[in-house]
Amino acid sequence: MFSTKGYATHAAHEPLKPFSFERRDPMPGDVQIEILFCGVCHSDLHIARNEWGSTTYPCVPGHEIVGRVVKTGREVKKFKEGDLVAVGCMVDSCRTCPDCEEGLEQFCDGMVLTYGSKDKHTSGVTYGGYSTSIVVDQDFVLRISDKLDPAAAAPLLCAGITTYSPMRHWKVGKGKKVGVVGLGGLGHMAVKFANAFGAEVVLFTTSPGKAGDAKRFGAHEVVLSRDEEAMKRQLNSFDFILDTASGKHDLNAYLKLLKRDGALTLVGIPAEPEAISVMPLVRRRRSLVGSLIGGIAETQEMLDFCADRGITCEIEVIPMEQINEAYERMLKSDVKYRFVIDVARLR
Repeated sequence: MFSTKGYATHAAHEPLKPFSFERRDPMPGDVQIEILFCGVCHSDLHIARNEWGSTTYPCVPGHEIVGRVVKTGREVKKFKEGDLVAVGCMVDSCRTCPDCEEGLEQFCDGMVLTYGSKDKHTSGVTYGGYSTSIVVDQDFVLRISDKLDPAAAAPLLCAGITTYSPMRHWKVGKGKKVGVVGLGGLGHMAVKFANAFGAEVVLFTTSPGKAGDAKRFGAHEVVLSRDEEAMKRQLNSFDFILDTASGKHDLNAYLKLLKRDGALTLVGIPAEPEAISVMPLVRRRRSLVGSLIGGIAETQEMLDFCADRGITCEIEVIPMEQINEAYERMLKSDVKYRFVIDVARLR
């Protein structure tokens, strides 16, 4: 075991503060990583404050991790000391269920989250990337190209794969009209990916001031969702809509914009359940579905795609000491478009 510095919260109503804890020494198949950067996901805030009712304290958040390999176990063949690598939302799974066998570890009932899951090695819980180091089984470590800025690549491990995976699954590409709801940490990546895949991209937003950024990221059109006439002009025209909004909003309004057999896919998680009208689904055989990150192989595919296309997240880098302020700013949507912690400064 070795000592690691980090930031943790010890109760739902408490801020994050310095926290020292033990990491396991690398086992034969493990990779020890010195963390350089960690993205700040909105789910970090939800979990730190126990807003989903499942948090175990102390809680060290962080699942958008980029760092350097400093040590490997004797059986590790995929990585060597000095490699630039990443860790996303999960660090293990059962490896044997149908989901795992298909490379869909994110749906495994035995998936081990990067933080907040039972840790079979310590009998405690897993601790995440708001820390100076982490030890992970090599099969759940990802390679980062030197073509990518490490800080701007960190949020790809959640915001990136969360938007990339459903677009790949529903075959977004040339000849498709794609809508993106919301231009936050997820939404701005969705616009970039949809454009890179060759689709016609329309952003839906409640904020007129975001039109410029949306077009810079690759949107061909921006629609103010509160403009009833503008929404009517989009009826029955979309092959696919990715809804990234986590605030309360009317899903029925977007279902009506889909073509026959179109899909509205949810990746944002509103705090309150939404009322859904069945008629828009039935009349045109539309689908309302959800999606959850991606498997390890697909996440590596996404990272390689980003390296080839020069795609990264728009970020604001902060020191760890500003994490509580960053949480408050996130609640006010005061970030363009993702906070990333400069973990190296914590050392």
